[in-house]
Amino acid sequence: MNPTPVIAIFDIGKTNKKFFLFDEDYTIVLEESTHFAETKDEDGDPCDDVQKLSDWVKQTLKEAFQSDRFIIKAVNFSTYGASFVYIDKNGKPLTPLYNYLKKYPETLHQQFYSKYGGEEKISVETASPVLESLNSGLQVYRLKHQYPDIFDKTAFAFHLPQYISYLISDHPATDITSIGCHTALWDYQKKQYHQWVIDEKIDTKFAPILPSSTSTIISIHNKQLNAGIGLHDSSSALIPYLASFSEPFVLISTGTWCISLNPFNSEALTTEELQQDCLCYMAYNNRPVKASRLFAGNEHEQQTKLLAEYFDVAVDHFKNIPFNTAMIAIGLLNKGNIDPQTGLYNSAFQDRNLNDFISYEQAYHQLIYDIILQQHKATSLVISKEIKRIFVDGGFAKNTVYMNLLANVFPDVEVFAASVSQASAFGAALAIHKDWNTKAIPNNLIEIKQYTAQKK
Repeated sequence: MNPTPVIAIFDIGKTNKKFFLFDEDYTIVLEESTHFAETKDEDGDPCDDVQKLSDWVKQTLKEAFQSDRFIIKAVNFSTYGASFVYIDKNGKPLTPLYNYLKKYPETLHQQFYSKYGGEEKISVETASPVLESLNSGLQVYRLKHQYPDIFDKTAFAFHLPQYISYLISDHPATDITSIGCHTALWDYQKKQYHQWVIDEKIDTKFAPILPSSTSTIISIHNKQLNAGIGLHDSSSALIPYLASFSEPFVLISTGTWCISLNPFNSEALTTEELQQDCLCYMAYNNRPVKASRLFAGNEHEQQTKLLAEYFDVAVDHFKNIPFNTAMIAIGLLNKGNIDPQTGLYNSAFQDRNLNDFISYEQAYHQLIYDIILQQHKATSLVISKEIKRIFVDGGFAKNTVYMNLLANVFPDVEVFAASVSQASAFGAALAIHKDWNTKAIPNNLIEIKQYTAQKK
């Protein structure tokens, strides 16, 4: 039996570290998952263990090569962003893999923004809301000013996807999907590193920027394969949609955060949009992706716990709740007015009295409607006139109450629940399709189900 040609993908999240083999039809033929206990940095803050992560990547790929069931034609990487690995001239990490939630020193915050024109100026020019350590460029600024000796020893500062790639390929690269994602590093108007990066000589620590579709021929265990340079996971997850649909669309990627992504809106972010949690990602084809964020998944998780306790049902009882058009007919959902100034951040449901509801079903419909009012506002911030379709993936795509109510508030747009297995890993495989796959990209990558507005 001939071995199956495959691509190996490392998909590294904050919680789960996954490894996949995709065949040429993009069917997952092998899947492994692991997680590591966090370690602590020098300040006692939790962070991923970069040594354990590095060892796991090398060992996992080694074992995959030992299988006679597969022939590995390529490897690529999709990981969470906003974290840097600093290596010396021998390729050894110089610091812990600092957590992007690590508290940023206030003195450095004030020093940086006062020196370079203020928060509003930097935010508008780099399409990056002020997010402290989540603005990964400020992590490098912190390293330079708090640990100048380590900064001087740094040969390369890699975002995590490019470090994992370098670990396997030994080819240093910088990828635009990592640089362009709320890092405060990239000037979206000038399409180059922001002037502050150049003034601080931080750009000298970065490898050359290469196209996201780049791969390099390498040799592992006496076998040749193509190694990609890695992608930021959010941008990678958008690739299957860009490969499948040519008409303009918005993707609402739902999880803890519900992120509305519009890869067809190239308008510069305004100060007002930045204040309402808008930002820009960068697509693998170097096009800006206007986006807005909503903490709706977290809100849903917290409120369904309260509903379960109040109505004495299981925490996941909402999975059994079908959409009930009567909830609109009785006018219940018209109660969901929210403050336009704070609607993006606090659901109106937080201030509701559960005694007002006669059933879990009624309360749950109200919760989702309150979230949908926020979602409508957040998505409307990035939607543009040419958009005729909205795709929803992730947890809420499986929620019929959410999907029906979303269709109700966007009656002039086609609304679809979309399903693509392991989208970020899938995207990393598609990014270098031409370098490993002899077949055409399938036209059925994504399963979709349409929802339409209900007549009241």
